[in-house]
Amino acid sequence: MKNVFCALLVAVVLCFGNNVFAFGDSKFEKEVKTEASAIKLLREVQRGGYDVISTKELHMTIEAGEDLLIIDTMPYEDSYKKNHIPGAKQFLFPIPDMAEWDAEETEGKSIAEYESLLGEDKNKKIIVYCGFVKCTRSHNGAMWASKLGYKNVYRHPGGIFAWKGAKFDVEEEQ
Repeated sequence: MKNVFCALLVAVVLCFGNNVFAFGDSKFEKEVKTEASAIKLLREVQRGGYDVISTKELHMTIEAGEDLLIIDTMPYEDSYKKNHIPGAKQFLFPIPDMAEWDAEETEGKSIAEYESLLGEDKNKKIIVYCGFVKCTRSHNGAMWASKLGYKNVYRHPGGIFAWKGAKFDVEEEQ
């Protein structure tokens, strides 16, 4: 009887040990997903011709009083109006890559209106963000700023989710 119990115990351990992946992603599978996200972001940055800035770096830049323009690329009613990074201006960009300017995707706004928002100083620090790392609205906004000849363009990939996650203040539109 003792041998049957031991055999049963070994079988149960082997069964659960071999099926650990059935209960969720293993640390190895999670790493594959993390890697895919990191590479996707890197490729967007390379293709877009801009740089990135972390939540902490952006907060320090704001606190230092640097002259910069922050652009929130999220929808006005559903996001920007409810909360945004202090001082940010709103300009909607679509989620899919916007290789050509599409006024329909930017609420009817023209490329000239975006350039007007960006201003005349092509060396001014411009920070573009959206909701979170997987959201690519910020990629489109940063890419178009770079295409228009702005030299100091950054994407804040963590967006408003990372900003709020760091417990930094947000503004609401009145």
